[in-house]
Amino acid sequence: MSVEEHDAPRQGWFARLRNGLSKSSRKLADGIAGLFTKRRLDDATLEELEELLITADLGVETAALLTANLAREKFDKEVTGDEVRAAFAADIADILAPLAHPLDPGANPAKPFVILMVGVNGSGKTTTIGKLAKQFRDSGRSVMLAAGDTFRAAAIEQLRIWGDRTGCRVIEKPHGSDAAALAFDALTAAKAAGSDILLIDTAGRLQNKTELMDELSKVVRVLKKQDPAVPHATVLVLDGTVGQNAHAQVKAFKEMVDISGLIITKLDGSARGGVVVALARAFGLPVHAVGVGEGADDLRPFEPKAFANALMAIEG
Repeated sequence: MSVEEHDAPRQGWFARLRNGLSKSSRKLADGIAGLFTKRRLDDATLEELEELLITADLGVETAALLTANLAREKFDKEVTGDEVRAAFAADIADILAPLAHPLDPGANPAKPFVILMVGVNGSGKTTTIGKLAKQFRDSGRSVMLAAGDTFRAAAIEQLRIWGDRTGCRVIEKPHGSDAAALAFDALTAAKAAGSDILLIDTAGRLQNKTELMDELSKVVRVLKKQDPAVPHATVLVLDGTVGQNAHAQVKAFKEMVDISGLIITKLDGSARGGVVVALARAFGLPVHAVGVGEGADDLRPFEPKAFANALMAIEG
């Protein structure tokens, strides 16, 4: 394969990521450009920069860190907007680099490798399960799905459709059934079938937090009765358009279950991508993947440098 052929998909992916983060990146690029026209980096400029970063959802801590690093290198020097964006992109990539961990069941010999998927309704959780199922199937693994959001008939139907598409067996029960019992039966079936991976969908009714907490806790408790090591991963799916509300979602789900990593969806133009950096600073949770569209191939492992460059509107 030539270098050009190898790079083509990556360039296509980066273009989609850049487009997905365009709302945040345009705000940041325009704001930075407006601040720097033959201007020295002084206290007033640093304060405006910090405010710009906060309004772009990067969070107070991240904004303070980025501007402090910039001041250390460039204070009282003439600096261009391009230099500022490049410096910020490099620092953001450094912040995110330790958290880039692809969801790799192959790193764990357990069979089936059980992934519990959690997140609020509308976050793209069930669709993400379908995309992961396709990717795992394409890599030669056998996958079983569990329609554990028994409260929503639409979620069960959606997972059934993904099961048909990907050739994965779906374990389901009638609408309103006990989710923990379904998860237990799904693990039993996945073990009996010798499945490599079991993906379990769950409810996401955060407005009924106490009920949801009880349900998710029960699912985990019942799974552990069969195998104390299960679930091997508990992944929180976050909608990239919700901005600072993502913090509240992470906090809420961390109270319910032991979150092992994040997947950020809907980075498709209206996304407020700066929040990914703020979440990294606040919680230090691994980011497994980001999604920029509806197709199964639009969910990709998280690449900190590409993300940072796209956020700061830097080409390549």
